[in-house]
Amino acid sequence: MLALLAGLLVVAGLLLLVRQPLWDGLVLETKHRLVAAFSRLTARRVETADDVPTTPRVPNRIGANVFLDQEVSLDDRRRSLEMLRAAGVGWIRQQIPWKEIERDAKGDFWDRKWNTDAWANYDSVVDLTHEYGLDIIARVDTSPEWSRPGRTPGQDWHQAPPERFEDYGDFLYLLASRYRGKIRAYQIWNEPNLAIEWGQQAPDPAGYTRLLALASARIKEADPDAIVLSAAMAPTIEESDRALNELLFLQHMYDAGARGTFDVLAVQAYGLRSGPDDLRLSNDDVNFSRTLVVRELMVRNGDAARPIWATEMGWNAPPAGYSGPVPYGVVSERLQAEYTVRAFERARQEWPWMGVMAVWFFKLPEPWEGQPWYFFRMVSPDFQPYPVYDALRRYAGPP
Repeated sequence: MLALLAGLLVVAGLLLLVRQPLWDGLVLETKHRLVAAFSRLTARRVETADDVPTTPRVPNRIGANVFLDQEVSLDDRRRSLEMLRAAGVGWIRQQIPWKEIERDAKGDFWDRKWNTDAWANYDSVVDLTHEYGLDIIARVDTSPEWSRPGRTPGQDWHQAPPERFEDYGDFLYLLASRYRGKIRAYQIWNEPNLAIEWGQQAPDPAGYTRLLALASARIKEADPDAIVLSAAMAPTIEESDRALNELLFLQHMYDAGARGTFDVLAVQAYGLRSGPDDLRLSNDDVNFSRTLVVRELMVRNGDAARPIWATEMGWNAPPAGYSGPVPYGVVSERLQAEYTVRAFERARQEWPWMGVMAVWFFKLPEPWEGQPWYFFRMVSPDFQPYPVYDALRRYAGPP
């Protein structure tokens, strides 16, 4: 270990001879390697109950987040699915927004803007994905206007839960009935520990637990074989009305009776400002290893037999010269590729309770360079692969 540290210090010295922009990439990589090496010396033991079998288990754990509903062309949807399958992806995570389907009134599924059946777009996505042999995690969230009649004018109500949780449950029953045998997994909401994902209301673990329990029961009523995922909480160290540390939120969920209301506990496993081998478990920052602390919390609450799926994971790789905001950290495209593959391999070797890990994200139909999360992408809008796509394809091996 001392030899490794000495070698890294020599590399750091040689970096003084290197100019920009290569300088920045090498400095960052060296920093990440030093952090990983130091963390191996200082990492605390975590009780993750690795010997406890978990269920459900899946043979292919490679996943990717997609926006197939935004692809207007049927050819582009097919091309996306072909590329995903070629890269070894077995699971896609696709949002199915309630507000876009049951649009104007309870039981009303007509899209008056385009004068068409509001189910049609999602029927196409689900049927094509099933045709290509990929499994779906359907992230189901957002509330239609009619479900929140008491909303405050100007309130960001689409991400707020409905006033009657039963209305959401009724929609999920219809959804799971319609796609029985085609959608294998349903995720109930997204990051409710953030006010912006909960209708600008303070995070409410007990309220979300009630929503999760009702939603799970209605899905199982329609499709007993469906897998129900909890919402993945945003990893954060904040504790306020705007955001609640996900570890506190999850503990409050367990205190409210969440155990047994879901089949899989979901997380967001981002690397952010360090590599996948950073073993630090700190209350002051977020890294890929933070999933270990979530697992420890599950074990402490008697939930070791349930797996974790990472419904979002990855590293952000803006191009050289990018001057926009970078709240999610920065790596080069080469490191993005290396880190993503290493994260899958580390999970395979060390985390037997980890199931699907879905890269954020495959592609968007149009460039969104103004969004700081845009540079997590695997493929450009015109289907040009970035190194992370090619690396994942090599890692997965022949389709």
